[in-house]
Amino acid sequence: MTNATLLNQALVRIDAANAEDPHQEIFEGKGYPKELLYAQRMSVWLEKIEPNASETLKLAVRSQHIQRWKIPRNQYSMDKKGYKDWRTACGKMHGDITGKILQEVGYDPRTIQQVQSLLVKEDLKKNAECQLLEDVICLVFLEFYFSDFAKQHDEEKLIGVIRKTWKKMSPRGHQAALGLSLPTPLRTLVEKALTQK
Repeated sequence: MTNATLLNQALVRIDAANAEDPHQEIFEGKGYPKELLYAQRMSVWLEKIEPNASETLKLAVRSQHIQRWKIPRNQYSMDKKGYKDWRTACGKMHGDITGKILQEVGYDPRTIQQVQSLLVKEDLKKNAECQLLEDVICLVFLEFYFSDFAKQHDEEKLIGVIRKTWKKMSPRGHQAALGLSLPTPLRTLVEKALTQK
């Protein structure tokens, strides 16, 4: 079996797992399972920013939020520690679910381990692929989710979020983010966050 066949089989299985999401998101007048739409947006951004991405990165990007609804945020305390614990639990679950899918379609243990390592963000600052995954996550957030997020928070909070997001990204990610067609109020916020001390 060729690598392309393995990859396609895995992506189909990952999409099928995310298609089970009971939460819907409306995009351009059509409803989608929330995590399926998120995963496909992730793959589109990876293709834009790195057309020659490795197979392991393509797999990690597509499974970044696989079945995230199974661990609701409200199961953890609504503070910084609770958020960190929730993210850690989600990362492990994503790795476990993805690892099982990859094993079932025929991937070797080394590839599976590499994908799982990316999903739990091991060596973020040292691993170029992990950094690229982080760039894609941030770009998808800024393009598709920041606008709704902004409606729920004040300017001070939003400026802090922009700065934290920017800090996570590489220069290549910054360049792509500055090219986004954000609504004027959001672009003004980004400019303020990046220029004010």
